[in-house]
Amino acid sequence: MSALPPDRTPVIVGIGEITDKPGDLALALEPIALMEQALQRAASDATGNGSALLRQLDSLDVVAEYSWPYTDALSLLTARIGHKPRRQFYGTAGGESPVRFIHEAARRIASGESAVCAIVGAEAAHSAAAAAKAGVSLPWEARDAHAKLVRGKDLCHPVAVRHGMMQPVQIYPLYENAATAAWGQTPAQAQQESAELWSRYSAVAADNPYSWLQQRFTPQQIATPAPDNRPIAWPYTKHMVANPFVNQGAAVLVTSLARARELGIAPQRLIYVWSGASANEPTDYLQRDQYQHSSAQDAVLDAVLAQAGGDASRFALVELYSCFPIVPKMARRRLGLPADARMTSTGGLSFFGAPLNNYMTHAAAGLVRQLRTQPGKLALLYGQGEYVTKHHALILSTFAPSQNVLETDPSVQSIANSRRGEVPSLIEDYEGPAAIETFTVVYDRHGAPEFGTVIARTTAGARLMARVRPDDARALARLTAANASPIGAPGHTSRGDDGLLTWNAA
Repeated sequence: MSALPPDRTPVIVGIGEITDKPGDLALALEPIALMEQALQRAASDATGNGSALLRQLDSLDVVAEYSWPYTDALSLLTARIGHKPRRQFYGTAGGESPVRFIHEAARRIASGESAVCAIVGAEAAHSAAAAAKAGVSLPWEARDAHAKLVRGKDLCHPVAVRHGMMQPVQIYPLYENAATAAWGQTPAQAQQESAELWSRYSAVAADNPYSWLQQRFTPQQIATPAPDNRPIAWPYTKHMVANPFVNQGAAVLVTSLARARELGIAPQRLIYVWSGASANEPTDYLQRDQYQHSSAQDAVLDAVLAQAGGDASRFALVELYSCFPIVPKMARRRLGLPADARMTSTGGLSFFGAPLNNYMTHAAAGLVRQLRTQPGKLALLYGQGEYVTKHHALILSTFAPSQNVLETDPSVQSIANSRRGEVPSLIEDYEGPAAIETFTVVYDRHGAPEFGTVIARTTAGARLMARVRPDDARALARLTAANASPIGAPGHTSRGDDGLLTWNAA
């Protein structure tokens, strides 16, 4: 397998970011305006003449936008930049989608299908929410009142919907708590690891001029519940969860090495797209074999690690998706990185901000910006979508790969599937003994337990979901004990007055 010729060698040539914090809502930029500015900035970053480069686009990917859904975002955006690329695509929801779009753009350039590609996205949830709260009408493009946005109820089993367990902040703790036990940690040790990791993320965000929250937090500030850091879902506090109420946009431009040379872009500013991998878990999280790790994540990270020569230390920079601590905690263990490794160049979704599906476009920009100062180095960009569901990783570098690895199918789905164990049958009507497989406790806005949820196994091995009542102090104390994980703890399940299965500690 030989190297690609210059006209088929994909390189990232431009990055653009914008963070909008208007003092007056009337001046707030809507998502489509943030996308336009991000594209202009990316094009200017590449050549200094943004409009001229944007007129050369033949491919445009727009990351799915939620805060102000438009009827036709593609038409609005192409009208603003004054150019309609031959290929235009509006994405589906998924935090991994920007990584996938960059990878697909590189593959199209390598195959000769595209010449100049743009990936862009933006959200303005902060302004949209502020306007709704104040009862103010925003002078933005018309919002699509009939937009069909993917929500938790569209992805989750009816049992999970009835239990109110449909949101990311309620589901990721199921993995956090199961993995804590599998790793032999006490809950206190796991919480300390998360707090120290998030403290390091906050330090990176504090130095990023595009971050929404530019503040360093100590591990104690992150882990300790407080009026401004209330518990959300055990064991996560507010500082540990993604913050979607931001106004941010980002764009990445990809073209060929030959075109970059024609444009006169300095060689040291070019970032080569090497290769990557992708795989998914079953969409319904109740139909997975276990919650201690993700076979799809493992297969994806194994693949890019092999592509980098099998040694994670080759990655001078990494961006491990960070909606909740469990995702980078699992990823860094699979990669074999030390616990104190720097796992972001952006700042994470809690501190940099979480423009929903578009965070990884900002992450790509952050890696490109830092790689440009580190010649001869590799970087790893790893994104994840839905509920530990969709995984995509990509290797970036300051130098061209020796072989054309982009022609290889990036899917490692068959490997992920082969590693999964048997999925237990899910039962909805049961009375009898049941041991905890995993769990969380959901809190209200005042920090009081709203309800607990356990996923439990019967003595026959079947799986069920059951509620823990907020007045069951004994069971809640067992779930939230700092010195011992309750995974495997016995209990009894019966039908509650609300029609849901209820779990009581033995």
